[in-house]
Amino acid sequence: MRRRLLALVCVSASLLTGCGVMSDSAADRRTVTVWLMQHSASQDFLDRFTAEFEREHETLDLDIRIQEWTGIGEKVQRALRGRDPDGPDVIEVGNTQVSAYAESDGLLDLTLESMRDWGRDDWLPGLAEPGRWGSQQYGIPWYAANRVVVYRKDLFRAAGVTPPRTREEWLDVTERLDTGDTQGVYLAGQDWYTLAGLIWEEGGELATERDGVWKGALDSEAALRGMDFYRRLQQLGDGPVDADEEHPPQAGVFADGKVAQIVAVPGLVRAILQQNPGLEDKIGYFPVPGKEAGRPGAVFTGGSDLVVPANTDAEDAAVEVVAALTGARWNTDLARTMNYVPNKADLAGSVAGEEGLEAMAAGAARGRATPATPRWSVVEADNPIKEYMTEVLTGADPEKEAERAARRITETLAFE
Repeated sequence: MRRRLLALVCVSASLLTGCGVMSDSAADRRTVTVWLMQHSASQDFLDRFTAEFEREHETLDLDIRIQEWTGIGEKVQRALRGRDPDGPDVIEVGNTQVSAYAESDGLLDLTLESMRDWGRDDWLPGLAEPGRWGSQQYGIPWYAANRVVVYRKDLFRAAGVTPPRTREEWLDVTERLDTGDTQGVYLAGQDWYTLAGLIWEEGGELATERDGVWKGALDSEAALRGMDFYRRLQQLGDGPVDADEEHPPQAGVFADGKVAQIVAVPGLVRAILQQNPGLEDKIGYFPVPGKEAGRPGAVFTGGSDLVVPANTDAEDAAVEVVAALTGARWNTDLARTMNYVPNKADLAGSVAGEEGLEAMAAGAARGRATPATPRWSVVEADNPIKEYMTEVLTGADPEKEAERAARRITETLAFE
């Protein structure tokens, strides 16, 4: 009722203002406070969006406040628990964080708007699925980023190979590249996000849910096949088996010039070129290959959703902001500006012509997210997946190690 009354007031105010009866005084306007994360959007984009939004919504003012990722979880939880007059009406959150906020009844249910107005069925699954809690939609997809294969065009030419179309071709190509002092691929032993995609491609899961109970699933036959492919690929280079892709940062390793491929988001290339500008015209991209030709492999999709706190006193105005930012016009603008993947597969044409973005958009159509349970963040903090990977890569029995890791995941997800 409150939403409908506010909508009526806003419409009436707009009509009267347009007729010249009501003055555009401060008393007629409302401020919508929006929390966005640092580096998610450029200042130029935000300035353009704010000016246009306020022009189209004459009774609304936007107050966009930039937040840092460090410590943001607790800050958001505080904002959701108690209404501060200065608190946010719209918040950008990581796509895998939505369930933790929705579980405590802190978010506005946007299922109706999602299905009726925003084309929920067309959103990228890696953003849309983690934005749900139960059957309700709380997080609205804003932008996505996912891993692709970043490769050296010159090394591929020298080896007489081209970007592979299937996973088996990928192994064959990588083996031919792995010669002399050149690594066929640099793949750290604990890059579990890449492993997750390989497991999903096989039909496996990191964890499964039944009747509200979550269990680790690394010991399934499908998940074991994904780990075996990871092992076969990883050994075609010199990546450390006991560290992840940030230790050392793989951008620096690739920049040294003796690596044919890495698995990374295209944006990492900026860091590579800063360290080795000579690679400017030598870098190419292709989607992580799938099991079948013509279909990219499954990948982990990272990115952000927009949510509306349930305690906002500007509900309809907040929904208008979410609708604008996630709608086709501004979503494609953001993708072009920031080198992101738009929130719908049919908007991928907006990044046409950018090789890295095209590869990322192709992969995003088969993107997935981590299990939609609030306790998955606790699993990641302990991360038995990384230990499992190292054990397998150093010769331990895969089935036994998978069972051990799956059991630890089950125990963590069940802990209250």
